[in-house]
Amino acid sequence: MQRHPRNPLIRPDQVLPSAPGYRVRGAFNPAAIRFGDEVLLLLRVAEDCPAREGHAAVPVARIEAGVGRPEILHVSLDDPDVRLKDTRGIVYRGVDYLSTMSHIRIARSRDGVNFQVDDAPFIFPGDASECFGVEDARVTRFGDTFAINYTCVSPDGWGTALAMTRDFRTIERRGLIFTVQNKDVSLFPERIDGLYRALHRPNNSGFGRPSIWYAESPDLIHWGNHRCIARPRDTFWEEIKIGGGAPCIKTTQGWLQVYHGKGQNQIYSLFTLLLDLEEPWRVLKRASVPLLRPEMPYETDGFFPNVVFSNGLVTWEDGRVFIYYGACDESTCLLETTVNELLTSLDVA
Repeated sequence: MQRHPRNPLIRPDQVLPSAPGYRVRGAFNPAAIRFGDEVLLLLRVAEDCPAREGHAAVPVARIEAGVGRPEILHVSLDDPDVRLKDTRGIVYRGVDYLSTMSHIRIARSRDGVNFQVDDAPFIFPGDASECFGVEDARVTRFGDTFAINYTCVSPDGWGTALAMTRDFRTIERRGLIFTVQNKDVSLFPERIDGLYRALHRPNNSGFGRPSIWYAESPDLIHWGNHRCIARPRDTFWEEIKIGGGAPCIKTTQGWLQVYHGKGQNQIYSLFTLLLDLEEPWRVLKRASVPLLRPEMPYETDGFFPNVVFSNGLVTWEDGRVFIYYGACDESTCLLETTVNELLTSLDVA
């Protein structure tokens, strides 16, 4: 198991802004899939808008007939209708605006290491539920169709939406499948007893802590039979929350999931979890120590320090696994491992 020596593979300065006046601040947390003879990454590209002194400029999506267009809201800081919200944005005339807005951009590679990033967004905000951005996609193959679920952000909070594609050039939006506040949705790569299965992460704002939940669906739209299956442990690495990552890998021992934990000092790390093949709500094993934790300079020092976060991986016929992960909410990196190594990391029944 090793970090790729060329990390970070993709940095913000390798990505073109989506509009004049926009600036790319992050290219990270990609979904990943093998498509034809390429590896595709569905990057989260976060952008802001530099402003002249005494003013604020924020990216906004103007949405008409299901099509979003990037624009910039310029306001004077002397305007009595402006109120600053720390570094995350402003309130202008009673309306919240975020300082950054994300979209999904595709990067393409023949070898899974050397990527060329598309010049234009692949999924840009397209309705009111996405007007603050779309983030952290996961992609799952079902035959010749690919299901892309992603976090959509709006003044109402964040939820999870679904889009379908066959060519990674056009999409069919299916709308919200997990409403606010729910994210970190990971679809299982095949039906079990005729039903789609998913991991998801509702947000706890009262009792309990954000945990990994399980759900079932006949059609990828309507979800039920929800169960909480894994909770944060009282450890340095997990005590705040946990959440699912990329779609599970099917192994002879069970469904293998690489998930993230948030612990003390706001540190994010990666862990492994094994679920029963026939009863995927049942946890068989879990790792007691992180698979990956922030250690390298590009993981400890950046836009949001001390973060490694993964929602995309690809497997190869020889058992190799490429785990793509975001570092510091800024760049995209690669951890090379194998299915056997991941299974060996599971040490707690």
